[in-house]
Amino acid sequence: MSSNTPLNLSELPIYKKALEIFVLSQNISTCLNEDLSSLKLDGSEDNDIYFSGDIIQQSVSLAPEILNAERQRYSNRKHKHIASLRRLTNKLYKNSYRLEKSNSNGKDFLPILRSELKKFKKLQSSWMLTL
Repeated sequence: MSSNTPLNLSELPIYKKALEIFVLSQNISTCLNEDLSSLKLDGSEDNDIYFSGDIIQQSVSLAPEILNAERQRYSNRKHKHIASLRRLTNKLYKNSYRLEKSNSNGKDFLPILRSELKKFKKLQSSWMLTL
């Protein structure tokens, strides 16, 4: 661990933001699922419901990747977790745009998620310099 790292990793601003994004994703998914879970007239399901689950899966993985990167001793292992964190963030962006096309009132909250993801990316850039 570097000397700039808080003793308690949960004090890291990027970690806190990751948790906020997870909670926000859960709430958005809940709103979306209420509208998207009913079957269409032809008996098929709305494919967008899967993207609502994806944003939860991707957001729940953010904090553990941060912790894993912080705990690694070797830079090549740190970089693997950083790369994974970038991929997760990019997938969250992509899925938020896909969900914005859905037929749900919950989609109104997706710009808030993207705004938080932008803040997260800025924190990510400065955090990477401390590793």
